[in-house]
This record gives sequence, C-alpha cells and structure tokens, in this order.
Amino acid sequence: MLRIVGLVLVVAGLSVLGWLGWQYWGTNWQSQQRHDDVTETLEKTWTSGQATAETDFGEATAILRIPRFGDDWSVPVLNGDSAEVLASGVGHLDGTADPGERGNLALAGHRVTHGEPFAGIRGLRPGDEVTVETRDAVHTYVLDTSGQDLDVPFTDTWVVSERPRNPDGGTGPVDAPALLTLVTCAEVFHTDDRTVVFGHLVKSEPRVAPAAG
Repeated sequence: MLRIVGLVLVVAGLSVLGWLGWQYWGTNWQSQQRHDDVTETLEKTWTSGQATAETDFGEATAILRIPRFGDDWSVPVLNGDSAEVLASGVGHLDGTADPGERGNLALAGHRVTHGEPFAGIRGLRPGDEVTVETRDAVHTYVLDTSGQDLDVPFTDTWVVSERPRNPDGGTGPVDAPALLTLVTCAEVFHTDDRTVVFGHLVKSEPRVAPAAG
C-alpha cells in the first residue's frame, strides 16, 4: 500500500513539475512563435494595402518597439485583452485611443509566461522611447514615468481613462494631448496589482515600407 501511495505522489509531483515547466518555458516558446507569425502576417497585409490583419488569435493592428528592451525587440499589437490576444502579443485595450491619436493609448501585456513581453518593465526610465508602427506611420512616445513609480490595484481603471488623473494626487501622466499607458502585473507571480507606466506622443512620421526583393 505504501508503495502505491509513494508512486501516486511521485506521479503527482512530476505532473506539477511538468505543468510548471510548460507555464514558464513552454508558453514562452509558443507565444514567441506567435509573435513572429502575427508580425509577419501583419507586414504582408500592409503590403497588400490593408491596415489590419485578421489572425487566428485576433485582429493585429501595429508593431510595438521599446529600444530599452533591445534593438531587435518587437511585439505585435492586437485589439482587446483576451487570453488569446495576450498570449500572441500586446493587447490594445478597448475604448482607448488609436496610435498617434488624441487621448490615451493603453497597451497591456504579460510580465511572465506567454512570451512575457513586459518582463523588463521595471527597468523602464523616463525619457525612454516607445514606438508604435502602423501601416501608414511610426508614432514615437517618450516615457514620463519609470517602471517603478506606480503600482495600482487592477480595479483602478483611472489609469486607462482618456485623461488619466490619479485620485490620490500621486504619480500620473503629463498634461499632453496624446498619451501612452503600459500596463502589466506588478509582481512576477500572481498578483491583483498592476504596474503602470505613462508616456506622451512626441512625433508621428510616415512609415517607410521596406524595399521589395
């Protein structure tokens, strides 16, 4: 009997380890493949004259680049914040401004697992550039707060409102017509708090499509 119980415990332990391995390595591998596939599909769609691409994971609209995360770092932006969207790129939260427009462009992404696009968010600093590339333009935002300045409960929806104002009078965005808000989990493991980083638009330039060939 003890041998059977021991075997059951070993199997259960291996199952837990397998699940953890998939969460922390398998989902990242899968999501990074999705990032590449969605980005490639979007760029091909732009070449055909369409502004957005319908993918198996949602509607892709833009490509996000944050040089602080690396010269080659890029992640597709998809509409919404469903599990499929956040496992395939960064989510453009419904009801927030489009890239380059007046208002607040709010983008959400995982900090750990599922590609973890915002794994390095704590290292962001004021003055860092963030670009959002669409079919027609490249919109450049400059960060006004760091990745360590503001953590809020997930219920604090003021951070993604059109004109965010901190009700506590603390960290908030600068007064600018077009804003950027990045949102992710405040801790590496499960948490109901969110880390928030604010920036503002400094320029929008026509996108130069890569030469064919």
